[in-house]
Amino acid sequence: MFQQLIEYFRERSVLILGFGREGRSTYNLIRKNLPEKHIGIADMKQLELDDPNVTLHCGEDYLDAIEKYETVIKTPGISFRDVMVPSETEVTCQTDLFMRFSDCTCVGVTGTKGKTTTSTLIYEMVKQSGKSVCLMGNMGLPVLDSIETIDKGIAVIEMSSHQLEYTTASPHVAVMTNIYPEHLDHYNGFSGYVAAKLNIIRHQVGCDYFICNAEQDFENYYNFSKTATSVIKVSKNGGRDDQKLIAAANANERLKGIHNQQNVCVAATAARCLGISEEDILAAVENFGGIENRMEPIGEYYGIKFYNDAIATIPHAVECAVEALDDVDTLIFGGMDRGIDYDGFEKYLDGCKLKNIIGMPDTGVNICNALLERGCTKNIIIANTMEEAVDAAFRFTAKGRSCILSPAASSYNVYKDFEHKGNHYKELVKAWTE
Repeated sequence: MFQQLIEYFRERSVLILGFGREGRSTYNLIRKNLPEKHIGIADMKQLELDDPNVTLHCGEDYLDAIEKYETVIKTPGISFRDVMVPSETEVTCQTDLFMRFSDCTCVGVTGTKGKTTTSTLIYEMVKQSGKSVCLMGNMGLPVLDSIETIDKGIAVIEMSSHQLEYTTASPHVAVMTNIYPEHLDHYNGFSGYVAAKLNIIRHQVGCDYFICNAEQDFENYYNFSKTATSVIKVSKNGGRDDQKLIAAANANERLKGIHNQQNVCVAATAARCLGISEEDILAAVENFGGIENRMEPIGEYYGIKFYNDAIATIPHAVECAVEALDDVDTLIFGGMDRGIDYDGFEKYLDGCKLKNIIGMPDTGVNICNALLERGCTKNIIIANTMEEAVDAAFRFTAKGRSCILSPAASSYNVYKDFEHKGNHYKELVKAWTE
């Protein structure tokens, strides 16, 4: 089917919209297989590319190029919230093209939080069985990087709402870990965000599976009578087959917390749909080594345990991490304001066991000021930089207790991404001296 993808590119006028990691991946694939194919590339930033068969559309009006092409391969991060796409223009993305043109059995994992942990757990479970499997998608590996060489095995793909927004195919096993308000600046409100996520099930057929969180009523968002797929709801306590797995998760330092317990049960359900044995599933949970930037232990410095949870971009994820670690004395949080309602989070911070609350721009500063106005008696510190935040954490966190960076917001106001933010935090913690 790879050759069908190349023919698809050959027969259409193609615009690569956005020239970041995925855009460059798409360009490399087309250029390798169609060296004379003329394509367009559009990006807000000015680009330089030594290729006579490329037309560049750069600057503030780069989105105007959409109407000039039959097919637009869109980078996930570009919002179409206020963009009118001509009816004759097809908008697609790498995730969509992979599911349409790959020979793999696709397992798609989406949700507001838990995507990467659940995707990686499924991957490890399948890998443990000896079956051919690859892990790709939203965690950083563009899916088209592998489409030419991958065999007919299992592809576990982490899928963001941005990657699902313009998909016209669904995976054989679709997983929805949970759904909470996020990326509201990208869509026309929460309903647009939900609609994008639900593309993961919208094109499934009778032999497919949809696995979702039993703690949330997904019938509020989707009429399951419209699909013949098998719907499996998984609770945080799992089922009869999950009790050994839950015990193994609780014994694994990198799977602490009720939220991870549910991630394990969801991953196990997906693995069973793929024919993976209980022994292999259990072994994968026992040996799971964790994910960077997800409740990641940095080490103990001056008697204080430090954790990096930079991936936590919504309040619920922060609350889960704080409760899971149990001994958190200090929270460092804050980032770009994307229109999330933080009223409930403010109440949580006011009432939880945290002693020190360190807020960084923009949301952290706003929430700290709101807490001060409501008379919160905790030690509230406003830090303008990560350096100030880490210094305050060392000065105020009690020895024998923990400090965690868990932003409850995205990082784009200061950093390139959450990895950049988490790495900066880790560097400062390790380098700090009295």
